[in-house]
Amino acid sequence: MMNRIIIPLLSGVIFGAGLALGGMTDPARVRGFLDLFGDWDPTLAFVMGGAVIVMAIAWVVQKQLVHPVFAESFALPGTQDLNPKLIGGAGLFGIGWAIAGLCPGPGIAALVIEPASAAIFIVAMLAGMALVRMTEKN
Repeated sequence: MMNRIIIPLLSGVIFGAGLALGGMTDPARVRGFLDLFGDWDPTLAFVMGGAVIVMAIAWVVQKQLVHPVFAESFALPGTQDLNPKLIGGAGLFGIGWAIAGLCPGPGIAALVIEPASAAIFIVAMLAGMALVRMTEKN
């Protein structure tokens, strides 16, 4: 029972600390990374590259495991073809990321560093999620 609380909490703390350490919670740095034709800041490319390498290793290791260490089975997403809803959502995500300089993970982590400005982002994000749920057809 305790693993159901401690492992996700510890994972979240490590993830949030990594985002903060990598500069992903700094909207100015994120906007600098996204400004390809202005004063481009390439530092987040190294953060993202490191994340891709870690994830690639995790996929290789996962294929050799029978089940996760702290669960009965893997909960992996299925693969689906691209559809207009997915492409539109990805576009909106990118636009929001460029405007705010934050995405959900770093936004939540930024609540610890800059609670006032991060809270505005979190409230807007939650409002957008609620709006989609209210207007979405199942």
